[in-house]
Amino acid sequence: DFTVVGCGDMSGDVFGNGMLLSEHIKLVGAFNHMHIFIDPDPNPKASFTERRRLFDLPRSAWSDYDKSLLSKGAAIFDRSSKSLKLTPEIQSCFDIESTSVTPNELITAMLKANIDLLWFGGIGTYVKGAIESHADAGDRANDALRVNGAALRCKVIGEGANLGVTQRGRIDFARAGGRVNTDFIDNSAGVDCSDHEVNIKILFGDYIERSDMTEKQRNVILESMTDEVGLLCLEDNYAQTQSISVTESQAANVIDQHRRLMRTLERADILNREIEFLPDDEQIDNLEAANEGLTRPEISVLLAYAKNATYEALLASRLPDDPLLIDDLVRYFPEPLRETYRDGVERHQLRREIVATSVTNAMINRAGPTFVNEMCERTGLNAAAITRAFAVVRETFGLRELWDGIEALDNCAPPQLQIRMLREINRTVDRVTLWFLRNAPQPLDMSGLIAEFGPGVAALAADLDDV
Repeated sequence: DFTVVGCGDMSGDVFGNGMLLSEHIKLVGAFNHMHIFIDPDPNPKASFTERRRLFDLPRSAWSDYDKSLLSKGAAIFDRSSKSLKLTPEIQSCFDIESTSVTPNELITAMLKANIDLLWFGGIGTYVKGAIESHADAGDRANDALRVNGAALRCKVIGEGANLGVTQRGRIDFARAGGRVNTDFIDNSAGVDCSDHEVNIKILFGDYIERSDMTEKQRNVILESMTDEVGLLCLEDNYAQTQSISVTESQAANVIDQHRRLMRTLERADILNREIEFLPDDEQIDNLEAANEGLTRPEISVLLAYAKNATYEALLASRLPDDPLLIDDLVRYFPEPLRETYRDGVERHQLRREIVATSVTNAMINRAGPTFVNEMCERTGLNAAAITRAFAVVRETFGLRELWDGIEALDNCAPPQLQIRMLREINRTVDRVTLWFLRNAPQPLDMSGLIAEFGPGVAALAADLDDV
C-alpha cells in the first residue's frame, strides 16, 4: 500500500483514471476548485470501490463520497469556507500544529506532506523553483498556496496534468532526492495513442478507397484492437522512462557527453539551453566538480531533443526505405494487422515517417540520448549510418530477446540490478556499433552483415559459460 495526495477529483479523466490504477492506493487527501478531501487512514479496498463508484457517476464531486467509509478524523471541506477546524488525525497526517487553518494553508500542508506519491490530475501550477517568483509560474489563481520543489517531502511526483510543476521546481525536487520526470513524459502515452489511432485509420482508409472494406467493418476492427493499441503505447512509454532511469543511474559519469550533445544541438540551432532550463558550461563544470549529473527532468528534455534531431536526420535520408526496416514498420501496428493487412502496412502513406519514428525511439530509448551524437563524433559518419550499425548489432546479438528477459524480471529482481544489466548491454552496443562502422564498407549492408555475423555470435553465445 502507498499513500497519495492528489489535485483533482474522480470526475476528472486524468485524476480519476490514475486513482483507479491500483487497489493499493491510500488517498489521504485531494483537492479541486470546490472541495478539500481528507481521509487520514483510508481502507485501500473500500476506498478504491468508492472511488470507482464516483468515477462512474455522470458528474461527481468529493461531497458525493460516502462518509461512512471515511477513517477516524476524516473530513470533506468546502474551499469557500473562511477557516477549517482540524481533527487531531488531520493535524497528525499533515504535520499541522494549529487546530484551525484557512483552506489555502491546508492545501499547502497537503502539498508538502510526507507521502509516497503527489499526483497532479487537475489544472494549476502548484510547485515552483526556489529562484522563481510566483509570477514566473504563470498561474495567479494559485499564488497563495504554491510551494517550492525542495520543500516537498513526497517520494514521487506524477504529472498526469500539464504544468503541475514548473521545470525549475522539478529540478529542485530532483536535486533534493525526489523522483520526477516532466509533464510531457508522463503524458506521452496519450499522444502515442492518438498517433496509432490516426495511422491505423489512414491504413484502413486505403482499403475503403479500394472498396476492400466498409466503414462499418473498419469500426468493428478498430474497437477490437483497443486493448492492444493501449499495450503498444505502454510498451513505448515504458521503454522511454526506462531509458531515463538508465541514463540517470550514470548521470555523473556521462555529464561531458551531455555537454557535447547540447553543444551539437545548439550549433544546429535546435536547442536553446536557457529556454529549456538546461545547465550552461559553467554550471556543468560545477556539477562535474561535485560529481553530479543531470536530473531526471533535465534528462527528459535532452532525450526529447535527441529524438527530434535524430528523427529529422533519418527522415531526410534513404534509411526509411531499407527493406530490413520493414520489421520496425510492421511492429508499430497491432498484431491483427501485421499479417492480414501487411500489404496495406507496406504501402502506408506515412510509411517513411513511421519507420523513422519507430527506429529513432528504439535506438534512443535503448542506447541513450547521447548515443548517436557520440558515434557521429567518433566516426565522422551521419545519423543514418549510425542507425544502420545499431540495427545490425540489435539483430546480430539478439538484443530484443535479452531486453525482454530483463524486463520480465520486473518486481522479481531489484531494479538497480536490471539497470546494471541494461547498461552492460549498452557497453556491447557501443563497442560493436563502433566496430561495424570502422570495419565494414559504407553504406552498411544490413541484411548481409546480419547473415554473416549472426550465426557466429549465436554459436559463441550458446557456449559462453564454457568459453
